[in-house]
Amino acid sequence: MMKKRLLALFFFLFTSTLTAEETTLRKENAMNSPNSTIRLIYPQWQGGRITALLPELLPEDASRGYYLGSQLLNLLAPETSHKTVTVPVSLEIGERKVENGVLDRAVILQQSKVALELLRENQPDRIVTLGGECSVSVVPFAYLAEKYGQEVAILWIDAHPDINLPGDEYPAYHAMALTACLGMGDEEITRLLPGKVEAAKTLLVGLRAYEKSGGTKERQQKLGLASLTPAEVARDSTPILEWLKKTGAKKVLIHFDLDVLDPAEIIAAVGTDPNGLKLEQVVRILNDVAAQYDVVALTVAEPMPRLAIKLRNMLHQLPLLCE
Repeated sequence: MMKKRLLALFFFLFTSTLTAEETTLRKENAMNSPNSTIRLIYPQWQGGRITALLPELLPEDASRGYYLGSQLLNLLAPETSHKTVTVPVSLEIGERKVENGVLDRAVILQQSKVALELLRENQPDRIVTLGGECSVSVVPFAYLAEKYGQEVAILWIDAHPDINLPGDEYPAYHAMALTACLGMGDEEITRLLPGKVEAAKTLLVGLRAYEKSGGTKERQQKLGLASLTPAEVARDSTPILEWLKKTGAKKVLIHFDLDVLDPAEIIAAVGTDPNGLKLEQVVRILNDVAAQYDVVALTVAEPMPRLAIKLRNMLHQLPLLCE
């Protein structure tokens, strides 16, 4: 374990030592490239209602933990020539009321509008999104679904199906993220979204947990959403590649929720359902797909940095640092 950590640290330091000239050259090459990729920092946290699941943290820290998680993902990710675009996200907690069956609906709608405006302004061909809770995939996927139409398929790599709807017992928007990508949900939000993907071209990977309130398993069957458990893709990626081939898709939108990972190896998200995918398995799946298909979207979502939050709070109480 220590060896792996040292290797990871070495990789991070190595990739962070580009000279100013090298960085400038990379940026110039990216701007001149006919296929542009942007890194979208989207620290939206309002789609979650998770404080009860994180009793070790103060409620406000737990609620806004995804915001810090998004920033840390950006810090830890390799430096590239891709343009970085940040979606401004409010840190005000406020009343957190449920409106039309969606928690914090007004602020989510506003931030979705801003995110879409930023994408239209930059006109990317590919989007790497670092979230934030799961709903940060909705706007980028809808934008790319409009751009590429029937060519796209979704791989939703997640412990949960995220197919709730307004009016369900759990009103948090991050549990409605996939249904929103399918064009279902709050009417005003879905009208805002420029494109959608068919359920027949959507695959849930790593699924092993459903909402306790019930109904999502039946909804998955009704929608005809295919799914694969961690055990079914543990050895190789063949089931995913065979499914993609049947769809006829040429381009793939990948949503990677960190709660799909096995908590016995790493706890990086709120969810800790056992028997998840190993880190090396997720890396293998994503690279196997990228070797055969054009991956035009990759979202990494639901980072909950428990340790970093505690360290931050400690640092904010030390002498000299706070002066």
